[in-house]
Amino acid sequence: MARAPGLSVRLKLTLSYAGFLVLAGAVLLTVGYFSLSRGVHPGVIFMVRSHADLWRAFAPTAAVVLAFLLVFGLAGGWILAGRMLAPLTRITDATRMAARGSLSHRIQLEGRSDEFRELADAFDAMLARLEAHVAEQQRFAANASHELRTPLAVTQTLLDVARKDPSRDNGELVERLRAVNTRAIDLTEALLLLSRADQRTFTREHVDLSLIAEEATETLFPLAEKRGLTIETSGDTTATIGSRALLLQMSTNLVHNAIVHNLPEHGNVWVTTSVQRAGVVLTVENTGERLTPQLASTLAEPFQRGTTRTRTDHPGVGLGLAIVERIAQAHEGSLTLTARAAGGLRVAVQLPAAPPA
Repeated sequence: MARAPGLSVRLKLTLSYAGFLVLAGAVLLTVGYFSLSRGVHPGVIFMVRSHADLWRAFAPTAAVVLAFLLVFGLAGGWILAGRMLAPLTRITDATRMAARGSLSHRIQLEGRSDEFRELADAFDAMLARLEAHVAEQQRFAANASHELRTPLAVTQTLLDVARKDPSRDNGELVERLRAVNTRAIDLTEALLLLSRADQRTFTREHVDLSLIAEEATETLFPLAEKRGLTIETSGDTTATIGSRALLLQMSTNLVHNAIVHNLPEHGNVWVTTSVQRAGVVLTVENTGERLTPQLASTLAEPFQRGTTRTRTDHPGVGLGLAIVERIAQAHEGSLTLTARAAGGLRVAVQLPAAPPA
């Protein structure tokens, strides 16, 4: 935004300090003058016989004092303003560096807490979050490009094989192309859903998280039955405010993740909802292979599937828990991943409770 040139803040403060000091001196001299003038009579006060004589004697001294106060105020004000505004200069320099794309720089203003240091600390925290967000977006873009390139490369290979061997049966080729295309579509839809959750462009309404969890469980019950798993649901009525479609997608992802990454047979999935002092909580636990706490903490990262947790029949796109986390954050909630001691994963989503109707 183009602005007309103006006085610097330091110069304005300097003029303010000097002006106030001169004004205070003028007031004191005026008071002193009138105090002396009331006591003027012949032969008193340095042989001053009239107000004119008093003014002629007082004016030069007053002028010298005011001139001294003006010079002293300007010099002292300039120095004091510079010292006071030195932290603001560092904050401005850091802002310009950030505007040029350098997010690794930190102000790290020393000294005790005051308004400038609170501003510097807040700016440092903002830079740290921006740097982490940019790094995450860069990793996400690289991973998404890789994931999207894989089905396209497979499709190209299959088409090249069919072109070089026209006599080959195309039934198997069509089936494999269908599977690859389905995976690409699923990945694209997951990316769009992730973007929608990040933008928070959705209508909020009162919803019961326990009913949404039950709907997701009923939808995926045939898949659990096919794998020989047992799903148990329990909990209280958990009212919250948000998008019913996104919260249903979140619950579906959690239950689907618990079913897919489970024991080969005789596994269990527990879906519970509860009301706590901090809000409402949806918890999904599942049996499965033992996970280290370090691995469990990274499973919400985009395209992170763990080491040996992916099954060949339902590989997914690696965005299930990432979408869950973004939906939770879009609803002012949080996601907690905990490795179960007996094997498997415990996922808890905490959301704000809806206010009483």
